[in-house]
Amino acid sequence: MGPQWDDLRVFLAVAREESLSAAGRRLKVDPATVGRRVARLEADIGAPLFVKSPSGYAMTDAGQRLLVHAVRIEHSLEEAAQEMAGSGGGLSGQIRIGAPDGVANYLLPQVCARISRDNPDLEIQIVALPRVVNLSKREADLVIAVSPPSAGKLTVQKITDYKLHLVAARWYLRNAPKIDALDDLKDHVVIGYIPDMIFDKELDYLNETGVERVQLASNSASVQFNWIRGGHGIGIVHDFALPSARGLVKVLEDDLSLTRSFYLIRHADDRRLERMNRFAAALCDGIRAEVAKLEASA
Repeated sequence: MGPQWDDLRVFLAVAREESLSAAGRRLKVDPATVGRRVARLEADIGAPLFVKSPSGYAMTDAGQRLLVHAVRIEHSLEEAAQEMAGSGGGLSGQIRIGAPDGVANYLLPQVCARISRDNPDLEIQIVALPRVVNLSKREADLVIAVSPPSAGKLTVQKITDYKLHLVAARWYLRNAPKIDALDDLKDHVVIGYIPDMIFDKELDYLNETGVERVQLASNSASVQFNWIRGGHGIGIVHDFALPSARGLVKVLEDDLSLTRSFYLIRHADDRRLERMNRFAAALCDGIRAEVAKLEASA
């Protein structure tokens, strides 16, 4: 007799959370039960599926192979549920979005709130991480990224372009050295990413300024933004974030204007799910409209 779906569901939770306790919270069962179910599945399979390490539970080669089949079964069940429910009503169930913290903080809250208002039975979760979200482990159902992936069984859709500029608080500029050219940045407190923690080359904004030293650095765009709006220095900010804080002004706008893009990344198999297609369309439309509105106000 092959693995049962209930055991595969536990396996998927551990694979995604890399922890028995976190998997238990997701499934609303105690960690000991999760451990017993994994052990039972390993006995059925005849091979260990996880190896415990200091950082959590990592999948073995057998676990990686089983993951492919478990996700396929999960997709089939979702597709069947969607067909049985019909596609005429509102969206329902849970959908998890992975995104860098800039878009997660300044765009997704209002976009997802509007989608939620129109679909009250839908549960939307935003995973804001300063790294690439792992779709293969189903850390999220879909991901917003700043560059398209180069590998994997994924579908990629460009959502929209967005702009970034050097920004500082007015009160910082009143007391700081004059800034007439990019070379003058050497006389200022520069805020940006931690160089060795930039997880996507598209985020290496300061590389285009010639700045070699970042006095205040964080792997979070939101932490950088809070430093800048607090008047602690100058840095590069998304134009769509500017309306959320008063007293910020663009600096050297004619010398430095960056354009980047957002991409929606999904599992290729999700294209068969009408529910996911409808949510993806609403999400992309909402992000485009929100970026256009906020940039017009910046």
